[in-house]
Amino acid sequence: MAPVSIEHYENFPVASWLCPPALRPAIMAIYTFARTADDLADEGDAGAGQRLRDLADYRADLRAVAAGQAPSPRWATRVFGPLAPVLRDHRLPLPLLEALLDAFEQDLVKTEYATRAELLDYCRRSADPVGRLLLHLYGIDDPTALRRSDAICSALQLINFWQDFTVDGPRGRIYAPLEDRQRHGVEGQDLLALRDSPAARALIEELCGWARAMMLEGAPLVHQIPGRAGWELRLVVQGGLRILDKLQAMRFAALLHRPTVGAADAPRLVWRALTMTADRTNTRREGTAR
Repeated sequence: MAPVSIEHYENFPVASWLCPPALRPAIMAIYTFARTADDLADEGDAGAGQRLRDLADYRADLRAVAAGQAPSPRWATRVFGPLAPVLRDHRLPLPLLEALLDAFEQDLVKTEYATRAELLDYCRRSADPVGRLLLHLYGIDDPTALRRSDAICSALQLINFWQDFTVDGPRGRIYAPLEDRQRHGVEGQDLLALRDSPAARALIEELCGWARAMMLEGAPLVHQIPGRAGWELRLVVQGGLRILDKLQAMRFAALLHRPTVGAADAPRLVWRALTMTADRTNTRREGTAR
Protein backbone atom coordinates (compact mmCIF):
# COMPACT_ATOMS: atom_id res chain seq x y z
CA MET A 1 0.00 0.00 0.00
CA ALA A 2 2.57 2.37 -1.28
CA PRO A 3 2.88 4.62 -4.26
CA VAL A 4 4.05 2.56 -7.21
CA SER A 5 7.23 4.65 -7.40
CA ILE A 6 8.03 3.70 -3.77
CA GLU A 7 9.48 7.14 -3.05
CA HIS A 8 10.23 8.92 0.24
CA TYR A 9 7.67 7.73 2.80
CA GLU A 10 7.59 4.58 0.78
CA ASN A 11 4.88 2.49 2.31
CA PHE A 12 1.98 4.84 2.09
CA PRO A 13 -0.26 5.74 -0.84
CA VAL A 14 -0.72 9.31 -1.86
CA ALA A 15 -4.40 9.86 -2.64
CA SER A 16 -4.13 9.08 -6.34
CA TRP A 17 -6.99 9.09 -8.82
CA LEU A 18 -7.53 5.40 -8.09
CA CYS A 19 -8.33 6.00 -4.42
CA PRO A 20 -12.03 6.16 -3.56
CA PRO A 21 -12.80 9.91 -3.86
CA ALA A 22 -14.74 10.01 -0.59
CA LEU A 23 -11.68 8.72 1.27
CA ARG A 24 -9.05 10.94 -0.34
CA PRO A 25 -9.12 13.63 2.40
CA ALA A 26 -8.72 10.96 5.09
CA ILE A 27 -5.89 9.21 3.23
CA MET A 28 -4.11 12.51 2.62
CA ALA A 29 -4.42 13.49 6.29
CA ILE A 30 -2.90 10.20 7.41
CA TYR A 31 -0.20 10.41 4.75
CA THR A 32 0.74 13.94 5.83
CA PHE A 33 0.91 12.79 9.45
CA ALA A 34 3.27 9.93 8.53
CA ARG A 35 5.34 11.93 6.06
CA THR A 36 5.91 14.76 8.56
CA ALA A 37 6.95 12.31 11.27
CA ASP A 38 9.32 10.64 8.81
CA ASP A 39 10.88 14.01 8.02
CA LEU A 40 11.34 14.73 11.73
CA ALA A 41 13.27 11.48 12.02
CA ASP A 42 15.36 11.74 8.85
CA GLU A 43 15.53 15.17 7.21
CA GLY A 44 17.66 18.18 8.10
CA ASP A 45 20.74 18.51 10.30
CA ALA A 46 19.31 17.99 13.80
CA GLY A 47 20.99 15.46 16.09
CA ALA A 48 19.34 12.29 17.32
CA GLY A 49 18.47 13.84 20.67
CA GLN A 50 16.62 16.75 19.10
CA ARG A 51 14.82 14.44 16.69
CA LEU A 52 13.63 12.27 19.58
CA ARG A 53 12.37 15.36 21.41
CA ASP A 54 10.55 16.53 18.29
CA LEU A 55 8.90 13.13 17.85
CA ALA A 56 7.88 13.16 21.53
CA ASP A 57 6.24 16.57 21.01
CA TYR A 58 4.59 15.26 17.86
CA ARG A 59 3.21 12.25 19.76
CA ALA A 60 1.87 14.56 22.47
CA ASP A 61 0.01 16.58 19.82
CA LEU A 62 -1.43 13.39 18.35
CA ARG A 63 -2.72 12.30 21.73
CA ALA A 64 -4.14 15.76 22.41
CA VAL A 65 -6.07 15.78 19.15
CA ALA A 66 -7.30 12.23 19.74
CA ALA A 67 -8.64 13.41 23.10
CA GLY A 68 -10.46 16.34 21.49
CA GLN A 69 -7.95 18.93 22.68
CA ALA A 70 -6.01 21.54 20.75
CA PRO A 71 -2.50 20.64 19.51
CA SER A 72 0.50 22.92 19.77
CA PRO A 73 0.80 25.55 17.02
CA ARG A 74 3.84 23.90 15.41
CA TRP A 75 1.98 21.34 13.28
CA ALA A 76 -1.61 22.45 13.85
CA THR A 77 -2.40 23.82 10.40
CA ARG A 78 -0.64 21.32 8.17
CA VAL A 79 -0.98 18.06 10.11
CA PHE A 80 -3.32 17.96 13.06
CA GLY A 81 -6.01 20.31 11.75
CA PRO A 82 -6.82 17.93 8.85
CA LEU A 83 -6.20 14.82 10.95
CA ALA A 84 -8.56 15.73 13.83
CA PRO A 85 -11.84 15.19 11.93
CA VAL A 86 -10.47 12.00 10.37
CA LEU A 87 -9.66 10.60 13.81
CA ARG A 88 -13.14 11.53 14.98
CA ASP A 89 -15.27 10.63 11.97
CA HIS A 90 -13.50 7.41 11.01
CA ARG A 91 -12.59 6.35 14.55
CA LEU A 92 -9.02 5.63 13.52
CA PRO A 93 -7.22 3.24 15.90
CA LEU A 94 -4.76 5.47 17.74
CA PRO A 95 -2.30 2.60 18.46
CA LEU A 96 -1.68 2.20 14.72
CA LEU A 97 -0.63 5.84 14.37
CA GLU A 98 1.52 5.61 17.49
CA ALA A 99 3.18 2.46 16.16
CA LEU A 100 4.49 4.47 13.21
CA LEU A 101 6.05 6.95 15.63
CA ASP A 102 7.59 4.04 17.57
CA ALA A 103 9.32 2.92 14.38
CA PHE A 104 10.63 6.39 13.55
CA GLU A 105 12.04 6.66 17.08
CA GLN A 106 13.62 3.22 16.77
CA ASP A 107 15.49 4.30 13.63
CA LEU A 108 17.23 6.94 15.73
CA VAL A 109 18.56 4.52 18.33
CA LYS A 110 18.89 1.17 16.52
CA THR A 111 21.04 0.83 13.40
CA GLU A 112 21.16 -2.94 12.75
CA TYR A 113 19.21 -6.16 13.31
CA ALA A 114 20.35 -9.59 14.42
CA THR A 115 17.59 -11.77 12.96
CA ARG A 116 14.80 -11.71 10.42
CA ALA A 117 12.30 -11.96 13.25
CA GLU A 118 13.74 -8.82 14.81
CA LEU A 119 13.54 -6.97 11.50
CA LEU A 120 9.95 -8.11 10.96
CA ASP A 121 9.07 -6.76 14.40
CA TYR A 122 10.29 -3.38 13.15
CA CYS A 123 8.18 -3.78 9.98
CA ARG A 124 5.18 -4.56 12.21
CA ARG A 125 5.41 -0.95 13.42
CA SER A 126 6.97 0.85 10.46
CA ALA A 127 4.83 -0.62 7.66
CA ASP A 128 1.98 -2.90 8.73
CA PRO A 129 -0.03 -0.10 10.42
CA VAL A 130 -0.31 1.58 7.02
CA GLY A 131 -2.27 -1.26 5.49
CA ARG A 132 -4.39 -1.72 8.57
CA LEU A 133 -5.32 1.97 8.61
CA LEU A 134 -6.44 1.72 5.00
CA LEU A 135 -8.42 -1.45 5.60
CA HIS A 136 -10.07 0.34 8.52
CA LEU A 137 -11.13 3.15 6.18
CA TYR A 138 -12.47 0.57 3.71
CA GLY A 139 -14.42 -1.20 6.47
CA ILE A 140 -12.48 -4.46 6.10
CA ASP A 141 -11.42 -6.21 9.30
CA ASP A 142 -11.46 -9.97 8.75
CA PRO A 143 -8.35 -11.82 9.96
CA THR A 144 -7.35 -13.13 6.51
CA ALA A 145 -7.37 -9.64 5.02
CA LEU A 146 -5.36 -8.26 7.94
CA ARG A 147 -2.78 -11.03 7.64
CA ARG A 148 -2.40 -10.50 3.91
CA SER A 149 -2.19 -6.74 4.36
CA ASP A 150 0.63 -7.20 6.88
CA ALA A 151 2.47 -9.45 4.42
CA ILE A 152 2.20 -6.89 1.61
CA CYS A 153 3.27 -3.98 3.80
CA SER A 154 6.19 -5.84 5.35
CA ALA A 155 7.25 -7.00 1.88
CA LEU A 156 7.17 -3.42 0.63
CA GLN A 157 9.29 -2.33 3.59
CA LEU A 158 11.82 -5.09 2.90
CA ILE A 159 11.89 -4.24 -0.81
CA ASN A 160 12.61 -0.65 0.11
CA PHE A 161 15.51 -1.79 2.29
CA TRP A 162 17.04 -3.87 -0.52
CA GLN A 163 16.46 -1.00 -2.95
CA ASP A 164 18.03 1.57 -0.61
CA PHE A 165 21.45 0.25 0.40
CA THR A 166 23.00 3.36 -1.17
CA VAL A 167 20.71 5.56 0.95
CA ASP A 168 20.89 3.72 4.26
CA GLY A 169 24.64 3.05 4.16
CA PRO A 170 25.63 6.73 4.45
CA ARG A 171 23.12 7.04 7.32
CA GLY A 172 24.86 4.23 9.19
CA ARG A 173 21.89 1.87 9.00
CA ILE A 174 22.10 -1.83 8.21
CA TYR A 175 18.81 -3.63 7.66
CA ALA A 176 20.25 -6.89 6.30
CA PRO A 177 20.01 -9.18 9.37
CA LEU A 178 23.23 -10.34 10.99
CA GLU A 179 22.22 -14.00 10.65
CA ASP A 180 21.98 -13.59 6.87
CA ARG A 181 25.20 -11.58 6.65
CA GLN A 182 27.12 -14.19 8.59
CA ARG A 183 25.82 -16.99 6.39
CA HIS A 184 27.18 -15.18 3.31
CA GLY A 185 30.35 -13.87 4.95
CA VAL A 186 29.41 -10.21 4.53
CA GLU A 187 30.44 -7.74 7.23
CA GLY A 188 28.28 -4.84 8.28
CA GLN A 189 31.07 -2.45 7.32
CA ASP A 190 31.00 -3.86 3.79
CA LEU A 191 27.39 -2.74 3.45
CA LEU A 192 27.97 0.64 5.08
CA ALA A 193 30.91 1.27 2.74
CA LEU A 194 28.89 -0.04 -0.24
CA ARG A 195 31.56 -2.63 -1.15
CA ASP A 196 30.14 -4.69 -3.99
CA SER A 197 31.19 -8.34 -4.12
CA PRO A 198 29.87 -11.75 -5.20
CA ALA A 199 29.07 -12.50 -1.55
CA ALA A 200 27.16 -9.24 -1.13
CA ARG A 201 25.17 -9.92 -4.29
CA ALA A 202 24.34 -13.42 -3.12
CA LEU A 203 23.14 -11.95 0.17
CA ILE A 204 20.95 -9.40 -1.58
CA GLU A 205 19.58 -12.08 -3.92
CA GLU A 206 18.48 -14.18 -0.96
CA LEU A 207 16.94 -11.19 0.79
CA CYS A 208 15.03 -10.28 -2.37
CA GLY A 209 13.69 -13.84 -2.56
CA TRP A 210 12.43 -13.47 1.01
CA ALA A 211 10.62 -10.23 0.13
CA ARG A 212 9.12 -11.76 -3.01
CA ALA A 213 7.78 -14.77 -1.11
CA MET A 214 6.17 -12.47 1.42
CA MET A 215 4.57 -10.38 -1.32
CA LEU A 216 3.17 -13.53 -2.94
CA GLU A 217 1.71 -14.50 0.42
CA GLY A 218 -0.18 -11.21 0.66
CA ALA A 219 -1.05 -10.66 -3.01
CA PRO A 220 -4.46 -12.45 -2.91
CA LEU A 221 -5.70 -9.48 -0.86
CA VAL A 222 -6.21 -7.62 -4.15
CA HIS A 223 -9.22 -9.88 -4.78
CA GLN A 224 -10.77 -9.08 -1.39
CA ILE A 225 -10.82 -5.31 -1.82
CA PRO A 226 -13.48 -4.08 -4.25
CA GLY A 227 -13.53 -1.11 -6.61
CA ARG A 228 -10.87 1.52 -7.08
CA ALA A 229 -9.05 0.62 -3.85
CA GLY A 230 -8.52 -2.90 -5.12
CA TRP A 231 -7.06 -1.61 -8.39
CA GLU A 232 -4.70 0.69 -6.53
CA LEU A 233 -3.51 -2.23 -4.45
CA ARG A 234 -2.83 -4.24 -7.61
CA LEU A 235 -0.50 -1.49 -8.79
CA VAL A 236 1.13 -1.30 -5.38
CA VAL A 237 1.90 -5.03 -5.44
CA GLN A 238 3.18 -4.87 -8.99
CA GLY A 239 5.28 -1.79 -8.23
CA GLY A 240 7.06 -3.58 -5.42
CA LEU A 241 7.61 -6.65 -7.57
CA ARG A 242 8.95 -4.48 -10.38
CA ILE A 243 11.69 -3.21 -8.06
CA LEU A 244 12.62 -6.83 -7.33
CA ASP A 245 12.67 -7.54 -11.07
CA LYS A 246 15.05 -4.63 -11.60
CA LEU A 247 17.31 -5.78 -8.79
CA GLN A 248 17.46 -9.19 -10.43
CA ALA A 249 18.13 -7.68 -13.86
CA MET A 250 21.10 -5.73 -12.45
CA ARG A 251 22.42 -8.94 -10.85
CA PHE A 252 21.63 -7.62 -7.39
CA ALA A 253 24.27 -4.87 -7.56
CA ALA A 254 22.25 -2.76 -5.11
CA LEU A 255 25.44 -1.51 -3.46
CA LEU A 256 26.32 0.24 -6.72
CA HIS A 257 22.97 1.44 -8.07
CA ARG A 258 19.50 2.20 -6.71
CA PRO A 259 16.73 0.87 -8.99
CA THR A 260 13.57 2.92 -9.35
CA VAL A 261 10.18 2.61 -11.00
CA GLY A 262 9.15 5.42 -13.32
CA ALA A 263 6.78 6.39 -16.10
CA ALA A 264 8.42 3.99 -18.54
CA ASP A 265 7.33 1.10 -16.32
CA ALA A 266 3.67 2.13 -16.28
CA PRO A 267 2.46 0.03 -19.25
CA ARG A 268 4.01 -3.13 -17.79
CA LEU A 269 2.56 -2.42 -14.35
CA VAL A 270 -0.91 -1.75 -15.72
CA TRP A 271 -0.83 -4.91 -17.81
CA ARG A 272 0.28 -7.03 -14.88
CA ALA A 273 -2.35 -5.43 -12.64
CA LEU A 274 -5.07 -6.09 -15.21
CA THR A 275 -4.10 -9.74 -15.60
CA MET A 276 -3.92 -10.61 -11.90
CA THR A 277 -6.43 -13.37 -11.17
CA ALA A 278 -7.19 -15.40 -8.07
CA ASP A 279 -4.99 -18.27 -9.28
CA ARG A 280 -2.37 -16.24 -11.17
CA THR A 281 -1.11 -13.02 -9.60
CA ASN A 282 1.32 -12.21 -12.42
CA THR A 283 4.30 -12.22 -10.12
CA ARG A 284 6.82 -13.92 -12.36
CA ARG A 285 10.45 -12.94 -12.18
CA GLU A 286 12.01 -10.64 -14.74
CA GLY A 287 13.29 -12.65 -17.68
CA THR A 288 10.33 -15.06 -17.68
CA ALA A 289 7.54 -12.55 -18.13
CA ARG A 290 6.21 -11.78 -21.57
